[in-house]
Amino acid sequence: MPAGEGRGGSFAVAARAAALTRAAGAALRATAPGGRARWERTNYAGRTVGWYPGPGCALAAAAGAARVHPAAGLAVLAAGACGAYDDIAGAGDPRSGFRAHLTALRDGEVTSGSVKLFGISATGLVAGAVLRDRFLDRLLAGVVIAGTAHFVNLVDVRPGRAACAVLALGAPGLLRAGAGAEAAAAATGAAAAVLPDDLGERTMIGDTGAHALGAALGVAIAARYGRVGLAAHAVAAVAAARYGDRVTAWARAVGGGGR
Repeated sequence: MPAGEGRGGSFAVAARAAALTRAAGAALRATAPGGRARWERTNYAGRTVGWYPGPGCALAAAAGAARVHPAAGLAVLAAGACGAYDDIAGAGDPRSGFRAHLTALRDGEVTSGSVKLFGISATGLVAGAVLRDRFLDRLLAGVVIAGTAHFVNLVDVRPGRAACAVLALGAPGLLRAGAGAEAAAAATGAAAAVLPDDLGERTMIGDTGAHALGAALGVAIAARYGRVGLAAHAVAAVAAARYGDRVTAWARAVGGGGR
């Protein structure tokens, strides 16, 4: 964080991220590049839900992460791009979870989910390499960035669940100063901006927004914690990935509704 901004700077970053997310979502809703069918889905209740806010979340999260390091911003943007590819190319694919996509890859089929898995993992490792100095710390930071991106997407199975997870994980960063605070603030502001319409089943952030917001939180963690903290977060991220189907089932069980 630039010197002198402190906590007030984090709140300002969150406010700017919220404004950017809303503006980008409104612009996409008005123009719908490629046609409405590309941007809208029918949810469990038969309602039309648009993922217009997703790219705005990615842009806002990337801008916050870039204040930690430009490469971190690019990693968050790449995570959002991988999510966008899955939102478009993977629409209608009933497979979910790493196991299903890895099984398809073993059988010679490259799914959008496997592209997302390897793409986000690679960009997370690159970001970790530039954020930390020692090899082990770089590896742990990369695992945390990629793993947090995947975790937020794992819980995105009910309206508002991903945004609520980002708020719960990122909001404490608004009260802190130092490295990574602005990445957390940007993710928090973007999540707050989309939450009302997400809960109201009018829009969704899609994989685009979920992965980008999660990656930004990962950047915040990677920039803030020492080796012990990184290791703890990396273990949690790997455990969530390993038991992804159970995490998804737990998220579905919390509250009503559905995607």
